Amino acid sequence: MVSPNQLTVLRMAFVPILILMVVYEYLGIAILVFFAAGITDMLDGLIARRMGRKTPLGTYLDPIADKLLLVSSFITLSSTSLDLIVRIPLWLTITVISRDILLVLSVLVFSLAIGRRQFPPSVLGKYTTACQLFYVMVVLVSNFIGKPVPLITIVSYVTLALTVASGLHYMSQGMLLIRSESANEEK
Repeated sequence: MVSPNQLTVLRMAFVPILILMVVYEYLGIAILVFFAAGITDMLDGLIARRMGRKTPLGTYLDPIADKLLLVSSFITLSSTSLDLIVRIPLWLTITVISRDILLVLSVLVFSLAIGRRQFPPSVLGKYTTACQLFYVMVVLVSNFIGKPVPLITIVSYVTLALTVASGLHYMSQGMLLIRSESANEEK
């Protein structure tokens, strides 16, 4: 049986294939690869939770795989050097990447300062990831069919709103953690 970690590594392997398919304008294949990556994401979580196969490695690999897939997709699909009909706006790509960099740096700093801790994703963070994945798929489909999918602009603003809201939520959680650690040190 396939392990959740193997599925996560497979999702990581899909990233360069996806990017190459977009760059070389094999958009139908790019959509299939992106969809397959989404399926592996769903399956690895399902197997890990339902079958009790969560591992410490998986708790690190899964968000890394998500970030690789999303950041690579956002950068590629916002590139002005590609012949795309619909691009992800640069302001949205910058917002998504900035949030992710802040999250990764915050986790790293907390881990170094406080020690190893679990930082489970919040519900808002999960909705944000799902919306970002959906938006990438909408942009891929729009380029495949040669015109923007209806409501694409609304989806981009919802993606922006969720990205900012989840970033602020994680910041507030980080501040609470810092306050809690400071209070523990004073005792």
